[in-house]
Amino acid sequence: MSYIEKLEELLTKSVIPDIEERLDEIFEEIADNKEATEDAKEEIEELREFKDDLKDVLDDIQNGDIDEDEAKELVEDILESQKGSDEEDFGFVEED
Repeated sequence: MSYIEKLEELLTKSVIPDIEERLDEIFEEIADNKEATEDAKEEIEELREFKDDLKDVLDDIQNGDIDEDEAKELVEDILESQKGSDEEDFGFVEED
């Protein structure tokens, strides 16, 4: 399996579903509490933006705009983050 295929599989079967699951959990908490805290609103926004970015990566894969080296780096980052990540940020660090 190429790194591009592995990246696509990780995104579609692991990372994006995890984000969607966390969003569902937040919405359930909001429904139970009948209001959204500022932290919840912020987390929802960050997760939605992150999910959109990942969907852009999937689009790049479909369009052939990612090479094996890029895919390898992303796969390694994802696997590393999954080893010791906390649920809130999935282990990803924002780049400056």
